[in-house]
Amino acid sequence: MVKTETYTLNMGPQHPSTHGVLQVVLELDGEEVVQAVPHMGYLHRGIEKLAESRTYAQFIPYTDRLDYVSSMCNNLGYCQTVEKLMGIEIPERAEYLRIIMVELNRIASHLICMGSLAIDLGASTGMMFGFRGRERILDLFDMACGARQTYSYIRFGGVSADIPDAFVPELRRFLADFPAMLEEYHGLLTGNEILYERLKNTAVISGERAIAMGLTGPALRASGVAYDLRKVEPYSIYNRFDFEVPLGEVGDSWDRYVVRMEEVKQSMRIVEQALEQLPEGPVMGKVPKLLKPPVGEIYHAVENPRGELGYYIVSDGSPKPYRIHVRRPSFINLQMLNETCQGLLIADVVAVLATLDSLMGEVDC
Repeated sequence: MVKTETYTLNMGPQHPSTHGVLQVVLELDGEEVVQAVPHMGYLHRGIEKLAESRTYAQFIPYTDRLDYVSSMCNNLGYCQTVEKLMGIEIPERAEYLRIIMVELNRIASHLICMGSLAIDLGASTGMMFGFRGRERILDLFDMACGARQTYSYIRFGGVSADIPDAFVPELRRFLADFPAMLEEYHGLLTGNEILYERLKNTAVISGERAIAMGLTGPALRASGVAYDLRKVEPYSIYNRFDFEVPLGEVGDSWDRYVVRMEEVKQSMRIVEQALEQLPEGPVMGKVPKLLKPPVGEIYHAVENPRGELGYYIVSDGSPKPYRIHVRRPSFINLQMLNETCQGLLIADVVAVLATLDSLMGEVDC
């Protein structure tokens, strides 16, 4: 009988195969994965600790740097947490603008996930297609706040400025054009038998296991668990919109891809409804120039493109938070990597990383 030994192979830290500054140490038996252990910390900036030496308002731009593909969503979660702590009321128009921005950001984020999955598996055209749609959204963000990646547009009490006159017509053009673009993505990727064979029935996560490990977002819903904070614990004005929560059946890499593609359609539905209902009025409520929340603590979570993003804040009554902890979905979802990769081949690890869609700025914090 031939006796073999396992060996170790380092994946990363580099891009694209390990999605940024992530090192995955693979223990291999030939090309079969025995263990896939993620090593994090290459992007750690101590953001939670930095918050203690910043005022509440000064910390808003730091949230941009967490999941820097979904900065609008990060802003919303943090601002809503402080607003709940202080009892700040938000004008109606600002609420609708916030929803429009975060749902557009969800679309842009899922397009990046789709594009990075494609290029990780060797289809560079998929990345270019994804960036084409994302660029249209970034143009809209640029019109609204003058930035294309780190926005800090959402502020305590509302948003930093009202949208310009050209914003709504441009948004309507994008909403009219995007369905055809989405069909092209499906034609390029969803109907591609190579992509299907590489993703179908690989890295299966059952619904029970996903819940036990704390997965949220598309990674959880792909396992058939209908948990979306916008539905189960509606925040802001999400209870005014009609949309569905796409679910997977198997919980494999294919389902994680398809669920995100379907979520893009639902985000479009929300944006269209918000645009139709958008009222006139102010975009900023009454907020003290220097915020001093009452002594206490609070936790608030929002449904980010990668899952439940939560902020836990402890206030000592001063202008600076005593403690802040961020529940980052990318960090928690990444813990499934080792378990899902065992028994797969080296090439499959790249696909699992792509469909878990962990973003390292949020993982390391």
